[in-house]
Amino acid sequence: MPAFKPAYLIHGEDHGRIAERRRRLRALAETESGAQGIEVFEGETATPDAVANALNSLTFALGRRFIVVDGVERWTDKQLAPLTDALKDLPADTTVAFFAREDSRAKAPKGLHDAVKKAGGDIAAEETVKPWELPKWVIARARELGLQLEPDTARALISHVGDRQQRLLRELEKLALYAGPGARVDAALVDELTAPSAEHRAWSLADAIVGADAQAAVSLYLTLRSQGERLPGLLYWMSQRVRIAHEIATALEAGKTAAQVKRKLRMPSRAADRLITDAQRSGADSLQRTIEQLAELELASRGGGSGGAGEDTVALLAIHRVASA
Repeated sequence: MPAFKPAYLIHGEDHGRIAERRRRLRALAETESGAQGIEVFEGETATPDAVANALNSLTFALGRRFIVVDGVERWTDKQLAPLTDALKDLPADTTVAFFAREDSRAKAPKGLHDAVKKAGGDIAAEETVKPWELPKWVIARARELGLQLEPDTARALISHVGDRQQRLLRELEKLALYAGPGARVDAALVDELTAPSAEHRAWSLADAIVGADAQAAVSLYLTLRSQGERLPGLLYWMSQRVRIAHEIATALEAGKTAAQVKRKLRMPSRAADRLITDAQRSGADSLQRTIEQLAELELASRGGGSGGAGEDTVALLAIHRVASA
């Protein structure tokens, strides 16, 4: 089991990473001491006075005692005196962990930083990563999970699932479970296993429409809606994808070769080949009509249509119609 410090302060603006650290600490604590060895302070109960009283009170729990405190970004230095005194004399078998989900206006008070340091504790800042630093962050998180990623693979993962750090971490964990400790992950495995972002999922729906696969299009639409995707967002990305297909078809009909068109597409090779094939089969005129019908569907979804059907009914009818054309 790991050696626990007397105190921890986990703070910063990467709220997803902070939630992950909190979850992992609770899991370790339950393994070490059982559920009865953990006390959690959150919401209105998470005050410096309440935590100080808990630290000063006796407990009959066996093993190490863990106190988890959420929301300390709401505290002020003026409130800390009782807690600061309690942290000066922590029992040897006690660990207290403070979590602060910070933003520009709410920060863990400096006095808490100082008190945790004086107690012999650790302070960790979990900050959001700048876009240009994200590949390096992905590689570091992968290394923690026992994976080896090259910069190109890290960039492929970001391109595939988006730039949300918590989402990237979930996908890395999935890769770690599949590949095993010490595995070297390449772009092909990323493409095969990682769940695409909302943008890419909507593109899959658009590809089914361009490919005239009405059954797949309807199924994808229903799946995306059940996962909480909103119709306006889906329509935006679908329209973007169909416009790309229209540009491809127009270029091919103007005499460009498939290889020339493919070089200008910013997407994985197999996806580009499939889209080029579908666009060529559909033709520029048909895709132009699809663009117009998606625009009409967007108008209807905003309440601008003449019918009284619900947005999902209107969308399903339109998707089936354009994908069957």
